[in-house]
Amino acid sequence: MSRSAAWFVHGSVALAGATGLVYGWMRYVAEPADEWAIVNHPWEPDLKALHIVLVPLLVFGCGLLWRTHVWERIRTEFPHRRRTGIALALLLAPMVASGYAVQVAEDQTWRAVWMWTHGLTSCAWVLMYLVHQLSEREE
Repeated sequence: MSRSAAWFVHGSVALAGATGLVYGWMRYVAEPADEWAIVNHPWEPDLKALHIVLVPLLVFGCGLLWRTHVWERIRTEFPHRRRTGIALALLLAPMVASGYAVQVAEDQTWRAVWMWTHGLTSCAWVLMYLVHQLSEREE
């Protein structure tokens, strides 16, 4: 994997992760200043839009890494950081699919299912990405 590809992925993870986590906090944790407010924070709609615009960079970055990094390491049974790498690969599909589904779901029950799925898999993915990056590299 080239250094530019690695930095692209790191940057896209940071941008998508930060906007997603802050949006989640604004949407589900923050208290609105006005009891009649439609949103909990004035920046909430803009941050949601920014997250939706930035996430395709992350998906593209993961696709960029697939053949040269992920699949190559799976195929050759490369031992270093294998567990966290496989966890990242397995969490990617439900994270991306539920992120799409939460935007198009019309039924409130399914919207809640996709929201929780996306929130949990996204938080797990970001945490696993940090563990993967901070764990010991091969010698």
